[in-house]
Amino acid sequence: MSSVPEAAGSSSTWGPAQWLGAVLAWIWVGVPFAYGLYELVLKIPALFG
Repeated sequence: MSSVPEAAGSSSTWGPAQWLGAVLAWIWVGVPFAYGLYELVLKIPALFG
């Protein structure tokens, strides 16, 4: 049994505000991660040089 009750008539699809929040959250996490990965790749040649 689910511990979170579902409201009657609620749909399981996301609204525009939820999509915007999800996209902003992925950008908030993805951009710094990609930058850190980029910086890490730049430092790899120094390990062998």
